[in-house]
Amino acid sequence: MRIYDTLEREIVDFIPRIAGEVSLYACGPTVYDHPHLGHARQALTYDMARRYFEWNGLKVHHVANVTDIDDNIINRANREGVTETEIAEEWETIYIEAMDDLGILHPHDRPHATSYVQEMIDFIATLLEREAAYATESGVYLRVRSVPGYGDLVHRTPDELAEGAGARVDVDEAKEDPLDFALWKHGKPDEPTWDSPWGPGRPGWHIECAAMSLGILGDGFDLHGGGTDLVFPHHTNERAEAIAAGRTFSRYWMHNAMVNIGGEKMSKSLNNFTTVRALLDEHPLNARALRLLLLQTHYRKTLEINSEVMEQAREGVKRIDAMLRKATGAGITLTTTERDPEAIEQFRSAMDHDFGSPEALATVFDLVRRANGAIDTADADASSLVSTAVELANAMGLSVGSSQGSSEDQDDDTAEIEAMVERRSQAKAKKDFAEADTIRDQLAALGITVEDTATGPIWFRN
Repeated sequence: MRIYDTLEREIVDFIPRIAGEVSLYACGPTVYDHPHLGHARQALTYDMARRYFEWNGLKVHHVANVTDIDDNIINRANREGVTETEIAEEWETIYIEAMDDLGILHPHDRPHATSYVQEMIDFIATLLEREAAYATESGVYLRVRSVPGYGDLVHRTPDELAEGAGARVDVDEAKEDPLDFALWKHGKPDEPTWDSPWGPGRPGWHIECAAMSLGILGDGFDLHGGGTDLVFPHHTNERAEAIAAGRTFSRYWMHNAMVNIGGEKMSKSLNNFTTVRALLDEHPLNARALRLLLLQTHYRKTLEINSEVMEQAREGVKRIDAMLRKATGAGITLTTTERDPEAIEQFRSAMDHDFGSPEALATVFDLVRRANGAIDTADADASSLVSTAVELANAMGLSVGSSQGSSEDQDDDTAEIEAMVERRSQAKAKKDFAEADTIRDQLAALGITVEDTATGPIWFRN
């Protein structure tokens, strides 16, 4: 397998630290507000990677952290007159529920920053002992220019970063260099603090992920992921902390591109961001449609989201579901062993080249087309084609068939819908086309589409 490594700026061979295993750290959310489509894209990207690793038979250790203390959490707690813990717990629950609705696998470990403070303090102490950090009246800072290769991840020198950093670096006259960043911040009134050798305070953002990733996955873990917006300063500074402490950090770096809404980069400042909940509430198929849309766009390319592409993605989901319903109606059962070897190889070849999901998804839709044809002609290959399409679609997290009967309410009316479809078939057999059309219209009013196929009618929810 080969992936694009942000540090090397090229596609390289991906060789895990331990054969047959993959250790993956993907930056998680800061929990103080609704997750938006940028959060969804990031989570879906590393869910795709994990699912493919696992489909390939690799044992994955997936870690995604939760930042449960920072300025935004503190500010919201102050506005609402509650504790930071209450804010973090409330919005973490909302985040996880949204990710569940998107079908994203839970990480094997979900460490919280507030649970790793002692590990962060120990990490900072090491940096001070190595004279890679220094203490001031406001906190403890990393000596950025003492770190070999600082800026390599973003492919800029420290001087170039200092020139362009501007408001992205903390203004503190006590710092030795404007680029130096906080490892520990001394406590302020009405803010949560932890005791440390340097006085009460709280950790800086970057030390959190460095301590948690190395603490759980160990030195030289395989893959660190996140959005391109995290390359600098967050991932650059994580890497610097590890190097300065004499630790071996991530072997490979993977970054997903951003989201555009209506042709513009999604951002709160432009007020054009969409929350995951708002998108899911628009249509019952939108969770799977968003995943399909993401798979159609390579993870390193900007993802364009608008009503037109979402509708196209929903139609794609329906096509896959319809194939399975058609197969079921024709009495075709999924085989546990027979697969189309050529399609399997095409899928693997695409995904092995830097997670080439657009090409891999094209293989799935080609299988759907071939499977439909095989069902119509009663071809002996129909079962293996359908089984292969379902396996590969599910390997990408598309949960084939889940749009039908996806809630208790839908399950309750399934028998009634099937009875109506049967009455329509009987009416057509009697050439009572007016009655058949009436039943079809009644079904349409319920959000049900009926398709007539060579093996009988199939239905699905719109």
